[in-house]
Amino acid sequence: MQLMSSSFGHLTRIPEEFAFGVPDAAQHLRLGRNRNPHLYWSGVPTGTKSLVLLCVDTDVPTRADDVNQEGRVVPASLPRTDFYHWVMVDIPVTVHEIAAGACSDGIVPRGKQSPAGPAGARQGLNDYTLWFAGDADMAGQYLGYEGPCPPWNDELLHHYHFVLYATDLARCPVEGAFTGQQVRAAIAGHVLAEATLTGTYSLNPAVR
Repeated sequence: MQLMSSSFGHLTRIPEEFAFGVPDAAQHLRLGRNRNPHLYWSGVPTGTKSLVLLCVDTDVPTRADDVNQEGRVVPASLPRTDFYHWVMVDIPVTVHEIAAGACSDGIVPRGKQSPAGPAGARQGLNDYTLWFAGDADMAGQYLGYEGPCPPWNDELLHHYHFVLYATDLARCPVEGAFTGQQVRAAIAGHVLAEATLTGTYSLNPAVR
């Protein structure tokens, strides 16, 4: 199975139109267009009943002490963890493509409550839900796609892994406001094939 995009190539920089945060010379970052990138796939194996799509940044700092702080840096040596940017389940096997901007086009304070997507698919919480939890203006449930916005002072280039799973599940056994971690646990033992497309992104001028 292969996962591809006309928006960016494997291990190349994700264009700014698909990011939540973009570089700004005066304030380090400003909000971006936040469009989902184009994705298409082929080679789905026989016996697949539904597809699952995840996008996860595996380079997120485990400590936020120095994040976006003037005169400080987030060292590349800091331990890292996962941050989910997109969680979608129950994608029909008849779907082979998602157009750029079809599922996300802009930023909605407090999160998109009914994000667009392929008919029959369900979208879960991304981790901006946790990131904005203490923000009076932005706190809410963030469903669907939200693009990259790594710390502008991070020494490490961030990698965003779009992973498509072919499963033998007609319906993924997650309900309500489900998370990426819950989806991964639910599909364990039910994956027939998977494909990954990885893009990179940074807001740090020294890294870009």
